[in-house]
Amino acid sequence: MKTKNVVLMQMAKESLKGKWGLAIGTVVVYMLIVVVIQIIPKVGPIVSLIISGPFALGLAIFSLSISRNQDTKLEQIFQGFKNFGTALGAYLLMVLFIILWMLLLIIPGIIAAISYSMTFYILADDNSIRAMEAIDKSKKMMYGYKWKLFCLGLRFLGWALLCILTLGIGFLWLMPYIQVSMAKFYDDVKANSIITENV
Repeated sequence: MKTKNVVLMQMAKESLKGKWGLAIGTVVVYMLIVVVIQIIPKVGPIVSLIISGPFALGLAIFSLSISRNQDTKLEQIFQGFKNFGTALGAYLLMVLFIILWMLLLIIPGIIAAISYSMTFYILADDNSIRAMEAIDKSKKMMYGYKWKLFCLGLRFLGWALLCILTLGIGFLWLMPYIQVSMAKFYDDVKANSIITENV
């Protein structure tokens, strides 16, 4: 049975209790790295593109760890570099596919992005899977769940607007909240997928 989005968000807040400091500190470190790399003359954007996949995987590992109430460490955001080739490949393929869908219309591009949204959580759970396999698995997992994830994203829109009013400081709290809520969403979809397969 699908868990309501509001319940997943509440579960995310519960998992973050006692770990907000770690989560916010990790977001700060991540953002500092991204900003510093972006401002490097000439090579900054290229380096940023190369590291985006491994960092996305690292954030998925970190978020799942908090979501599952496991021992969580800041260093987990760098664990994606241990599976560098697959993480980079998955990121580049996702970007390519989304751009190709965007060439048709904005909406197909958004649908594609939602379909691929579980890719890095899948890679976080199974480091032996290949990039394209993870993307295909994400598409299958998200069948019947795309609207639900879209609605989950809308629930954070109001919070994002409030964060803008705080000159962006609020995003230090919102980003971990979104990441852990996404991890909760992934585990919920994964559990329902297993149940469906066994029926």
